[in-house]
Amino acid sequence: MAPKTAARRRTSGREPKAERPGRATSRATGRRAPTVPSRRGRRWVWRFEEGHRGMRDLLGGKGAGVAEMTRAGLPVPPGFTITTQACLAFLGGRDRFPDGLWDEVLLNLRWLERTAGRRFGDVDDPLLVSVRSGAAFSMPGMMDTVLNLGLTPETVEGLARATGDRRFALDAYRRFVQLFAKIVLGLDPEPFDAALEAAKRRSGAVSDADLGAEALAALVEEMRQLVRAAARTPFPDDPLVQLEHAIRAVFRSWNGRRAVAYREFNRIPHTLGTAVNVQMMVFGNMGETSGTGVAFTRDPATGERRLYGEYLLNAQGEDVVAGIRTPEPIAALGEQLPRVYREFERIASRLEAHYRDVQDMEFTIERGRLYMLQTRTAKRTAEAAVKIATDMLRERLITRDEALLRVEPDQIDHLLHRAIDPAASVTVLATGLAASPGAASGAAVFDADRAEVMARAGTPCILVRIETNPDDVHGMIAAQGVLTARGGRTSHAAVVARGMGRPCVAGAEAVDVDLRARQFVAGGVTVREGDLFTIDGTTGRVIQGAVPTVEPKVSGALRRLLAMADEVRRLGVYANADTPDDARRARAFGARGVGLCRTEHMFMQQERLPHVQAMILATTAQGRREALAELLPFQRQDFVGILEAMRGLPVIIRLIDPPLHEFLPNHDVLLTEVATRRERGESGPELAHAEQLLHAVEELREQNPMLGLRGCRLGLLYPEIIEMQTRAIAEATSDLRGRGVRAVPEIMVPLVGHVEELRRTRAVIESTLAEVARERRVRLAIKIGTMIEVPRAALTAGQVAEAAEFFSFGTNDLTQMTYGVSRDDAEGKFLAQYVREGILPDNPFEHLDPDGVGRLMAIAVEEGRRTRPELEVGICGEHGGDAASIAVCERIGLDYVSCSPFRVPAARLAAAQAVLVGERTSTA
Repeated sequence: MAPKTAARRRTSGREPKAERPGRATSRATGRRAPTVPSRRGRRWVWRFEEGHRGMRDLLGGKGAGVAEMTRAGLPVPPGFTITTQACLAFLGGRDRFPDGLWDEVLLNLRWLERTAGRRFGDVDDPLLVSVRSGAAFSMPGMMDTVLNLGLTPETVEGLARATGDRRFALDAYRRFVQLFAKIVLGLDPEPFDAALEAAKRRSGAVSDADLGAEALAALVEEMRQLVRAAARTPFPDDPLVQLEHAIRAVFRSWNGRRAVAYREFNRIPHTLGTAVNVQMMVFGNMGETSGTGVAFTRDPATGERRLYGEYLLNAQGEDVVAGIRTPEPIAALGEQLPRVYREFERIASRLEAHYRDVQDMEFTIERGRLYMLQTRTAKRTAEAAVKIATDMLRERLITRDEALLRVEPDQIDHLLHRAIDPAASVTVLATGLAASPGAASGAAVFDADRAEVMARAGTPCILVRIETNPDDVHGMIAAQGVLTARGGRTSHAAVVARGMGRPCVAGAEAVDVDLRARQFVAGGVTVREGDLFTIDGTTGRVIQGAVPTVEPKVSGALRRLLAMADEVRRLGVYANADTPDDARRARAFGARGVGLCRTEHMFMQQERLPHVQAMILATTAQGRREALAELLPFQRQDFVGILEAMRGLPVIIRLIDPPLHEFLPNHDVLLTEVATRRERGESGPELAHAEQLLHAVEELREQNPMLGLRGCRLGLLYPEIIEMQTRAIAEATSDLRGRGVRAVPEIMVPLVGHVEELRRTRAVIESTLAEVARERRVRLAIKIGTMIEVPRAALTAGQVAEAAEFFSFGTNDLTQMTYGVSRDDAEGKFLAQYVREGILPDNPFEHLDPDGVGRLMAIAVEEGRRTRPELEVGICGEHGGDAASIAVCERIGLDYVSCSPFRVPAARLAAAQAVLVGERTSTA
């Protein structure tokens, strides 16, 4: 530690010298904060007492929350918020403060000094502050926070004298230097962590709380020297310089890797910026009557109505959220500090009633006095979100419409997680905290970058860490689940995993993680990187190997929520199903029909492929019909299974769509096989067959198969295929009727670009239906429609509707053709960069483009219904399960959406929300 000076010195407390407006200086260094011009009269800083909950966009969620608590008279340490607009001006001004910002910071710092009764930089009784991020949307742990700012070799001695606790003052200084080095100076945290661990070993300390004053003094000096060596500059000892650098660091953290990844995953706009909250420090590390914690007004994992959270005595905030020490459950606070606990219970209840939603609260206890540091709407699991919404409706806290809007459709997807099969025999290696529900099996991986690489290679993995930190978020996104050896249910790993819907087991202390060796040991078993294991985030179990799982079911609170959604929604919800199992699952999830049954998938099965290839190799129509006759029983049975599973509900069957070469072996593989056989001198039937296949592949190869011989074009050149498929549909319908099962098939013709293509295809279909009706002596009234996936079909929909009884938008191909891109190539090469750089707002294959593709759809709906008023119009493909795309479908006036079976419940909710949001917009 550097010796203190004899004279008392303050680095603030009177008007700072300014050479010209907006160019404030630090008196200790004469350093000026650079500025950029801004609009006249813009206000950059608001005191907590001046804000309110309605200012979230300007003050961020944290700033608006502490402002609202301050206005309500709750015990909140005073402070001020630098606005999100200041952040955007800073980032847009090449990392320069906007004009007037620094002056406002200094002005409000002087106000904070008067309010706190302490001076910033005072060597006798210094004011210390925290500098925290706070975006409009909750982004837990994704941006930066600095605590204990204002400590120097001189002020730390003043803090020790003022509190009478030198150990506490040095512990606060150690934390500040360590945080500042990592967050503000951007230094590698490992040497600092290693220094702390070494200090604990030397002192025989179990945790950092056991380190004495002298050990902490030596550790602080060691860390300051680490800064000097790594940053090649001394650690800043001017509190104003510390403050300026910390504000800059928080602004920059908006564009940090983890923050960007989190926003992309959660679809939060990159244009919002973060606020910065400067707040008087209160200390939870002042002994056993002090502490810090995080709590929720209800259980964020299950939704149970009880105070849920964790705390640590003699600790600061990062100790809880970073998982550095394993905390105590919040209920234990009632035994250790009962008066504080009762006060906290009252405040928690008051906050939930005020916001009418579950609150996530941070608090600090300083020598028996409770302070509230934050309240915000709590992140929660899908299970909890559904239960909380339905419970609050029953409790009359919220309305039905509010309950429906409280649950994100994506959360419904998360709720439908697979679970460990109860009948499975498993070997449990360890048990930790059930931090985020669901089961996941995968290869062990021990750092975030490797997790990302493995995921890109298609290898499911589970990220294993001692404890996660915000820099791990890209790995958590890539992994199937997360396992940590330390941390609680409110640790970084738990909160982020819950928000992403990833299973997580946290605080598994029996798991000995060795990051250097890339392995962990648990239950006497060593699991190395790449080894398979399983986590069960619902029970907290860590299980050896991969284990069987069971399908989820819709029940309980989710069933009630979806029933309410069904009362509100206008759009029908169908499912894409290619097998009877898919159809049964879709129906169980509430699908009211099959919007897309892809027949080509049925051709790929092993026992059928030879017949398909024989049909392709045939040189005459008769030869093709003979091969297709072998396929007919298979195809008919396929349709029997699906139509029976959906009895009484419509099943839209798309005729064959892909080009024929997809049913043949790979060209390069065939070429190698033929060349090898010839080189060996073979001359039998196997070589002849391989040569025949190679010739067929070469004849069918196209420069751009997506725009080639496929869909209705294939059927028009080879009508025998349409005849066989139509016959299979008709005979399956007849067979089921004979058994008393009402089958409702509809036939969909793909890739129509001109009405004449549809007319001619329809003629083949109708002729075949009439033939089967005569043979079976039945009446077959089967609708015939088309996919709208070619822009010309959308633009001439009035003509196409003359021959179509329904439209179904195939938005994957429609998007490709509208943008003039191949999805596979675009997503792999430039689409992600387009979204990152703001060229496109979203990936148009994930979220329907409302202005381009959506406009084509609107034209098709309008013109098609002008020709045929009763025209039924829907959408198939994965856009049909995306909430933003469903909202577009609602605005356009479609009749139904169709998506994968597992997305049906989410689509039901999204369809209801589209109605509610539309009503709010129209009345605004």
